[in-house]
Amino acid sequence: MAKTPSDKLYRLVKSLSPTEKRYFKIFVGTKIEGDKKYSQLFDLIDSAAVFDDEFFKSKIYKSQISESKKYPELKAYLYDLILKCLQSFDEKQSVEARLNHFLQSVSALFKRGLYDDCLELLAKAAKIAKQYEQFSHQIDIIRWEKQLAYTRMDVDFLHKELERLNDEETRALERLQNEAQFRQSFFQVYTTIKKEAVHRNDDRTARLRSLTGLGGFEPPKDGQPIFVDADSALSHRARVTYYRTLNLYYYASQDQENFYESGKKLIQLIESQPHFLKENLSDYIASLSNLILSCGLLHHYDEVRDCLEKLKNLPPQTEDDRRKIHRQYFTGKLVLCIFTGEFDEGRVEMQQHLVESIKIDPHEIKTASFYFQYFCICFGCGDFDAALDYLNQWLNQPRSVEREDLQSLARILSIIIHFEMGNVVLLESLLRSTTRYLQSKHRFFELEKRFLHYISELLRTTSPQQKRLIFSNFYKEIEPISSHPEVQNTLQTFDLLAWVESKISGKTFAQTVRERLTVDGARQTIGA
Repeated sequence: MAKTPSDKLYRLVKSLSPTEKRYFKIFVGTKIEGDKKYSQLFDLIDSAAVFDDEFFKSKIYKSQISESKKYPELKAYLYDLILKCLQSFDEKQSVEARLNHFLQSVSALFKRGLYDDCLELLAKAAKIAKQYEQFSHQIDIIRWEKQLAYTRMDVDFLHKELERLNDEETRALERLQNEAQFRQSFFQVYTTIKKEAVHRNDDRTARLRSLTGLGGFEPPKDGQPIFVDADSALSHRARVTYYRTLNLYYYASQDQENFYESGKKLIQLIESQPHFLKENLSDYIASLSNLILSCGLLHHYDEVRDCLEKLKNLPPQTEDDRRKIHRQYFTGKLVLCIFTGEFDEGRVEMQQHLVESIKIDPHEIKTASFYFQYFCICFGCGDFDAALDYLNQWLNQPRSVEREDLQSLARILSIIIHFEMGNVVLLESLLRSTTRYLQSKHRFFELEKRFLHYISELLRTTSPQQKRLIFSNFYKEIEPISSHPEVQNTLQTFDLLAWVESKISGKTFAQTVRERLTVDGARQTIGA
């Protein structure tokens, strides 16, 4: 069987920004004068809309069959050449790359006995490493300082400076370990939350508390930092991780006020040291996204708009930044339109998102729950066919890691949309299958039980007056429990109370959402 051609060179070329492509042309200008095939292949791939290895080979070698056997070597060489180019490019952009370059240069100079030049480079590297909290590089720099003094038999230097160097090395090690511990806690909390984003499980909540030592539980016994205050974090980056973990914990605990307050402190902390943003935007993007969510939950919509503008205007440093800004901006903007009932504006934003999403990996659309937001926007606009289509696209996705909370929500929304469309026969089947699914996943909670019960009652009557009465009884039962923290976070993207109320009043869903927002800021929402 013929081996499938590798597309990794194609993917690498396509990942380059226009600036990186220009840099590559300059970088390899003198390297490929003798053989233009490397340049030709790069240009071919750059201009190609799809990967077609045979086409590339035929264009490069034409009728030179014997020469075409060298094509795999040509691809491998060009791939390595691009990587070398990117390393050179990153040295000008990345602090870590610059420090690595300094240390490699020190090694080269040391081998040639140019010790004074080594010290000059180490002094520059030490200043940068300290400013950007590059603790592992600080340790390497101190090691080189000791090695240079030993090699030169500079006993006087060691006598005067050894204690200082040892203290600096110890502090760097402590900060490196401290940062690693906070990062470990963050990822443990993050993984626990992402496993099931909506927590109505006491065991999971207890696990989150035990990971942080918050909420009256004993702190971890394995050397993890105790989340008592920010002073336990020994560096700026550790403090950022401390507040990020705290922020996630309050989100999962449905503590909306502390989720909001910790989010504001986190943003203030990150913005207080702007030079770190030149190195890493990822934490800032995630923190802005969480602040947008917390502001939305507390109906601070002006703050939501301010944060969205910050997010939209961020200059991405990496392809990952670009994807995250795209995803988080549109997530926040669409949810804002859903919360405020501005569904027509949401439809415009949705169309813009669909246009821009062509440049994004389709996986981003699936994992970011945009299908639920599309559903809500279309539902609010009264376009039930489009709403159902987007919901079915979610349900028909293949999954590796299942989000059971979203799958459960999708089945509830499916019942609502089919009820709106009058698909009575299908609804009876959906009620049975949804009940079985929720029971099998241990997600048959009080809200879901009452919802399915009243939908069943609605299917047994054709009287408009009787249906209005059933909806009224349904509203009276779910309105009190909708304020419970364990239910509140389950009802986040779709406003179930507004839908029930619209059925009682006879007004449109969109009109009801807007009126509820105006009359009573304490809206209960459902979210993905």
